[in-house]
Amino acid sequence: MTASNIRPLEGLLVLDFSQFLAGPVAALRLADLGARVIKIERPGVGDIGRTLAFAGRTIDGDTVSFHAMNRNKESVTADLKNPDDLAYVRQLIARADVMIQNFRPGVMERIGLDYDSVREINPSIVYASATGYGDEGPWRDRPGQDLLAQSISGLPWLSGSKEDGPVPVGLSIADHLLSCHIAQGVTALLVRRFRTGEGGHVESSLLEAMLDLQFELLSTKLNDDSIHVERHGTHSANAFLAAPYGTYPTKDGYIALAMNPIPKLGALLDLPELAGMTDPQEAWDRQEEIEAILAARFATDTTARWLATLDAADVWCAPVLTLDELLASEGFAAIRMTQQVDRGSAAISTTRSPLRIDGEILTSRKAAPILGEDDERVRAEFPPVRERA
Repeated sequence: MTASNIRPLEGLLVLDFSQFLAGPVAALRLADLGARVIKIERPGVGDIGRTLAFAGRTIDGDTVSFHAMNRNKESVTADLKNPDDLAYVRQLIARADVMIQNFRPGVMERIGLDYDSVREINPSIVYASATGYGDEGPWRDRPGQDLLAQSISGLPWLSGSKEDGPVPVGLSIADHLLSCHIAQGVTALLVRRFRTGEGGHVESSLLEAMLDLQFELLSTKLNDDSIHVERHGTHSANAFLAAPYGTYPTKDGYIALAMNPIPKLGALLDLPELAGMTDPQEAWDRQEEIEAILAARFATDTTARWLATLDAADVWCAPVLTLDELLASEGFAAIRMTQQVDRGSAAISTTRSPLRIDGEILTSRKAAPILGEDDERVRAEFPPVRERA
């Protein structure tokens, strides 16, 4: 961190109207960088993520996933259908630098908190909208959920072998990537505002995040219509990369190979049939045959033994770790990716921001807020402004 120990976004006020994952994590990314984030939640219920439990686990009355997404935030309750609460929220908006929302298209317009309406209250505000599929087109009103967006984008057909059905990514990849894009757009507009005084509106969606993730595939297809998704054998890890790219069973686990010359692998592993494949086209034409030969060889010894052999020859490879193996590894400890936050008597372990600023990792002890825990303090700090008669 800098000598003054000030985080880059310190002094900025963010109002987080979002729920579930993409919007809250976008706000979290800003909070980790120093912004003050006030989460606006429905009285009595709050963010649905408080009860929508990842793996069914809760701590201190909220889901573990909610704790992970909402550290470093404050919670203020407001019923946006209540005229008094809505009037107070408008007063907070007048003081805010950033507003994030992920309601379905049309909802904020009905409430009167869409960008055009908010800009009349605060012309310099940076307003962020996260949706499922944008605000136009036939998918506009479909549920904006991660698995559904993955499915519409075609992503599940990129994983697995040709024998499998669709294989979705087993984490909320669309939500997480969308959170990064929203946070990036917010910071870009803040930079513009600091230069010009002008606010702005950044928009993105789960679908756009998924399409951006596939930029290599889509760009290739758009320029060559003969390209089709054709998944390969059991060991292949990519429908568009040749052998040996994939994962292979060993005597006690799995090993992953990236792009490597087939003859080099043949020589290292004492496989003359591969050592003689000097034509690079064979890595495509004989892909499943090559993978089967490699799989049979790797199955004869341990992952550690093969890593020692391959690492010494600068072959691009890695062990395929289980979750437990990852957490027990020296590499995981070395990167210091965890932190502890405290809420009452509960000590909660979670991940930290993946960023390091000026050589320092970004951590915080502040846990996710209890629903409405900051109501009185925030209202005292920002008292309602009474209109003149």
